[in-house]
Amino acid sequence: MAIIIHIDVMLAKRKMSVTELSEKVGITMANLSILKNGKAKAIRLSTLEGICEALECQPGDILEYREGK
Repeated sequence: MAIIIHIDVMLAKRKMSVTELSEKVGITMANLSILKNGKAKAIRLSTLEGICEALECQPGDILEYREGK
C-alpha cells in the first residue's frame, strides 16, 4: 500500500515554483522536498490544507492511493 503525492504535477499545472509554494504554505524547502520525493511518513492536515489553498486544488488532486507492497 502506498500514498503517492503529486505535488510536481500540480506545480506544473499552476506554473508555480517549489520556492513559491514553500513560502505560501509556510513550510521549509527541506520538508516540501521530502513530501515531493515521496519520503514523508505523514503530513499534517494543516500542511495539506495550505498546499491545497496555494495550488487551488482538492486533496485528491495531489494524493493517490495505490495498492501493493
